[in-house]
Amino acid sequence: MNLSPCFELEWLVAWGEMWGMNLVGTPGGMGYRMPAEWEVHSGTWLTWPRPEGISFPDKYETVPDVYAEFIKALVPVEEVHVNVWNSGMEDWVRGLLSDRHTPLERVSFHHFPSYEPWCRDHGPIFLVRDRNGLRERAVVDWDYNAWGGKYPPFDLDDAVPRHVAALRDLPLFSPGMILEGGSIEVNGSGTLLTTEACLLNPNRNPGLDRGQIESRLRDYLGVNRILWLGDGIVGDDTDGHIDDIARFTDAKTIVTVVEEDPKDANHDLLQDNLHRLRAMTDQDGQPLRIVELPMPGVVEHDGQRLPASYANFYIANRRVLVPTYRHANDAKALDILHPLFPGREVLGIDSTELIWGLGSFHCISQQEPAGGPLPGGRS
Repeated sequence: MNLSPCFELEWLVAWGEMWGMNLVGTPGGMGYRMPAEWEVHSGTWLTWPRPEGISFPDKYETVPDVYAEFIKALVPVEEVHVNVWNSGMEDWVRGLLSDRHTPLERVSFHHFPSYEPWCRDHGPIFLVRDRNGLRERAVVDWDYNAWGGKYPPFDLDDAVPRHVAALRDLPLFSPGMILEGGSIEVNGSGTLLTTEACLLNPNRNPGLDRGQIESRLRDYLGVNRILWLGDGIVGDDTDGHIDDIARFTDAKTIVTVVEEDPKDANHDLLQDNLHRLRAMTDQDGQPLRIVELPMPGVVEHDGQRLPASYANFYIANRRVLVPTYRHANDAKALDILHPLFPGREVLGIDSTELIWGLGSFHCISQQEPAGGPLPGGRS
C-alpha cells in the first residue's frame, strides 16, 4: 500500500518501539538540516491573533493593521500562509487585506486554530536535505508549553506543526523536547546560537541537562556547533529568546544588540553577550564577524517595559522587514542592516503597537524553505 511520508514515518517509529528497535534515524543522521533564514522560501507562515486571546490586553484593535502591513510587504516577494480560527475569522481577514489592496492570490488561509499568534514558537520548523538532484523537506515537531507553562491552554498551538506536515505530506520528526523557534538561530552551515536563560530554564525540560539538550539539537536540526549566550533582554517573557538579541545575517556574520546607556538595565547583560560572541568561532573553527546594533531605548506601555529590539527582523525573499519604534535609533539600525543584506531591500515597519504583545515580526512569522529540483540537478 502507498503511505504518506508522515504516516509511514510514525508507523515505523511505533512498530520499532514495540519491538525495542530504532528503525528510523534522527533527521541529522539522515542528512537533514535546518536551513538559514536567508535561503529561498516557498512562503511565510503566520497565525492570526484572536480578539479573545491574551497577547494584546486592551489593545487588540490596533494590532490587525500591523499584521496587514506586514503581509502586504511580504506578498510581493513570497506567498503567505495564515492560520485562522475558523471561516468567520478567514472572511474578516480577507476583507481587511482586500481593503488595503493586498493581492489575495498570494495569501492562503488554513483552519489550524491556535490560542495565541506567535507562529515562530508554535509553528513548524522545516528541515531540508539535498538528494538525487532534489531538495527534500521535513518538519520537526518540538513540544510546546507556552514559554514554560505561563499561558495555558496551549494544546491547539502545540498541534500546528502536525497540521502543516500533514498538509504538505512531509516526514514529521518528534524529538520529545520543549523548544520554541525564537530560542534558536542557525547559519545553515552547522552552527546554532541560543541562550542559557531560555534553553536551560527548568520550566522547559527539567529532565534534560545541557549535554542532552545539545544532543537533541544536533540530532534534530543537523548542527554540529552550539554557541551559548547568557540572558535575554528586559521585558522578554520568553526567558531570553535569541531572536531579540543576536542574529546571523550570513554564515559568518552575527549582528547583536547593545545598549549604550550604562544605567539601562539591558547594558550589562548585553555587554556580557557581546564579549562571549567576540570569543566564539563557527563550525569550522573560524572567527565570527560581530556587528553591533543599537537598542531603541526604553519602550513602555502603561508603565511596563517591553522587549523592543531591532534584532527581531524577518528575512524574506529579497526583503528584510525590520521593526521600528518611533525612536531616533530607527534610522541608525536600518543603515547598519542594509549593507549586511546585499540584494535585499531593508524595510522598516512600525512595531510600536505589536510589541505590546511582547514580540515583533520575527516572533509572529515562520519561514517555509523551498523544495523541489536543485539548479543543475546537483545533489
